[in-house]
Amino acid sequence: MQRGVIIQLLILLLVIVNKSNGISSPIKPFTTYKHSAELQTNVADLWWIVDDAEREIIFEFHVKTTGWIALGISPAGGMRGADIGVGWVDLAGIVHFQDRHAFGMSPPVIDNTTTDWFPLQGREQNGWTSIQFKRLLDTCDSMDVPIKSGTNIVIFAYGLVDPDLSRSDGDISYHDTRRGTRMIPLRSYGNPPSEEKFAGLDSFEFCALNYRVPSEESTYYCKVYKAPTQFLTKRHAIAHQVLVDSTNRDLVHHLVVYECDPAATFDDANLPDDVCDNVYAHVHMCMSNSAIVWAVGGDD
Repeated sequence: MQRGVIIQLLILLLVIVNKSNGISSPIKPFTTYKHSAELQTNVADLWWIVDDAEREIIFEFHVKTTGWIALGISPAGGMRGADIGVGWVDLAGIVHFQDRHAFGMSPPVIDNTTTDWFPLQGREQNGWTSIQFKRLLDTCDSMDVPIKSGTNIVIFAYGLVDPDLSRSDGDISYHDTRRGTRMIPLRSYGNPPSEEKFAGLDSFEFCALNYRVPSEESTYYCKVYKAPTQFLTKRHAIAHQVLVDSTNRDLVHHLVVYECDPAATFDDANLPDDVCDNVYAHVHMCMSNSAIVWAVGGDD
């Protein structure tokens, strides 16, 4: 018998994943983005792409309103200290955009240091407002919040009417309950080394091939793999990469690789491979020592 490794997948049906992680906006984005997120169902959608060479990030924000919209980076999840971009499209189709800073629960003020949020284009269509804009990842502005590697706290809000800058009381209206907060990995968690760094090293794969997803809202799938036996001396695993076929990317929610207890034994010719509930009696000794964890939104 050979010591084994178990891999556990939570697989969601495509229709369920699309419903929970889909995009509501009827407006086509101005360009192709690497990332997107539905901030609020049928209300607010966000696309973005990071240009590491230029050290900047490009956002496209769609909100179901014909009033002002705002997207901010918050240091702690609330308005206090947040760096906020506020924009709207007027009746003539002209995009207005402002760099603002929030000191507390009062309306965010115009950033009086440097302007670091820049509008690119925008439009109103079918009751939605969409604006594309950019800013540097780190502006070195005391009134801004750096966008760092890893998870960032994004806040958003919107109003029902455009500001009227010709009036003394024409600032953005109070958003009331039209606001939200999300924790999103806007940037990669790190700069992974190039594949050349691992050239010449031994590697092996654990593959889940041709698994037919059941017609259930969610499925936990378990499969036990036999660890490699060709190594004559002790080896250390120093890196891993998660590969999910692009056609299945919307199905896989998370993945966990466990190391089985040394006391666990299996028939090498008939390793468990089924819905986890069906094989739990055989694999329960392999579900406590996790070696790799990956989930939607994480790097490969």
